[in-house]
Amino acid sequence: MRIGMPLSYSGGFKETVGRIREYEAVGVDVLFVPEAYSYDAVSLLGYLAASTERITIASSILNVYSRTPALIAMTAAGLDYVSEGRFMLGIGASGPQVVEGFHGVPYRAPLGRALEVTQICRTLWRREALEHDGEHFQLPLGPERGGSGLGKPLKIINRPVRERIPIMLGGIGDRAVAMAAEHFEAWQPMFFLPEVADPVFGPHLRKGSARRDPALGPLDVIAQSYLAVVETEEEEKAALRQVREHLALYIGGMGARGKNFYTTLVSRFGFADEATRVQELYLAGRREEAIDAVPEALARGLSLIGNPDRLGERIHAFSRAGVTTLNLRSVAPGHTRQVHDYAIVRKLAD
Repeated sequence: MRIGMPLSYSGGFKETVGRIREYEAVGVDVLFVPEAYSYDAVSLLGYLAASTERITIASSILNVYSRTPALIAMTAAGLDYVSEGRFMLGIGASGPQVVEGFHGVPYRAPLGRALEVTQICRTLWRREALEHDGEHFQLPLGPERGGSGLGKPLKIINRPVRERIPIMLGGIGDRAVAMAAEHFEAWQPMFFLPEVADPVFGPHLRKGSARRDPALGPLDVIAQSYLAVVETEEEEKAALRQVREHLALYIGGMGARGKNFYTTLVSRFGFADEATRVQELYLAGRREEAIDAVPEALARGLSLIGNPDRLGERIHAFSRAGVTTLNLRSVAPGHTRQVHDYAIVRKLAD
């Protein structure tokens, strides 16, 4: 099983990168750089490419609305070049609050757009002239869709390092899960609870996998989780508190009432009443109460928090549920402790 870690876009990025060789040395395999309404992920990924030697760098995720498909493809090819073939392109839909609120673009047909972006990327990386007549994108743009008629099919000038850069789809809806299993090299849900993953995700993974091109290879299932090796009840309580804070933000605040994908997912995990309560409290501005309302069973189930024996049990649970990469957000205090924890989990996951 591969071990990954996310890098913050909101603070501490340069400090972490300054010590990144230590994470490489203890066996971290993938660095994931998120993008929200923040610094763009691409600049940070380029910085990472120059600061690392072995580790895979991945966008997690670039939304499919704020950049054209060709620009996404060019960007991925450029990052793959400067990292010498160590880039993974993570794409997804984001949500209407960000896409419409921050970028001013209509949030329409997220899955259709994601699939066409993928098709266009792979065409560009093969250095074929870009010709695409889809429902959402037309290359070249013709007069019937508002073009001048002067566009011509072009191919990328540079020769990409790889004609098949791995693409990861971020998604949690049924159709997104099936599409990832059919068309993408990797899939990353926001939350993954191993004990209920099969009834929630399994039917759609199997549906997509039945139509999967063998040339894609096995699907890399990337589960986000939380990491802390603890020795005392006090340390465990502090770590779980951080997990609850993060979960409360997503369940309660990452979406409107009645239109929060994460609230819906946690409900499907078996915590419907609790998810509704967390959202009500969070949207009412009662954030400490919302954090306290996050079920401990959920926080523990999504996490690798405990002594090494407990971590080993959770790694096996994720593995049995089909996970091939763990994207672990450290909730341990301080850099030295975090490096220590990644070293332990790397050995346990071998």
